[in-house]
Amino acid sequence: MKNLIEHTAAKLDDWGAKLEKKNIEYPVDLICGILFLVIGIVLLLIMPQQVQISEKDVVNGRAFPTMLIWLMLAMSALLVGREAYNMVMHRPTKTKTLNLLVETKALVIVLILVVTYLLAEVTDLFVVGAVFCALAFLVFFRCKKPLYYAITVSMAVLIWVVFHFVLNVSF
Repeated sequence: MKNLIEHTAAKLDDWGAKLEKKNIEYPVDLICGILFLVIGIVLLLIMPQQVQISEKDVVNGRAFPTMLIWLMLAMSALLVGREAYNMVMHRPTKTKTLNLLVETKALVIVLILVVTYLLAEVTDLFVVGAVFCALAFLVFFRCKKPLYYAITVSMAVLIWVVFHFVLNVSF
């Protein structure tokens, strides 16, 4: 078992070393402009299902949000147009560099939190999600001390017991 853990840790270190060297550079304003254009179009498409109106009203509940969405679309189009023009004219554009190792770590943390929520929701026991979250973060940060695992799990269970049975709070 210890051999498997050491092998897995070595493999993760190897992947981490490879990912650390990889960077992605992208034009910030162009990507953000396109993203907000897509979001604006989606908002315009779902507006009729989300905001019910009466046809006899002169100004209804969709008027102000629709104006804001059109303003967002116009500004996004201007931003995309400006950045496209700068690229065609070979002018410098603002870029951002993403390190794949950092982004992968962030993605794993988000995944741990999502699985924690899903476990708590599906089992209808907060303690299951809390124990998973605690163990997953200890594994993620490569904690090697068994006492930390025991303390973390026992504290998660103890807190749940106190809230659930003593204070009658259900999560």
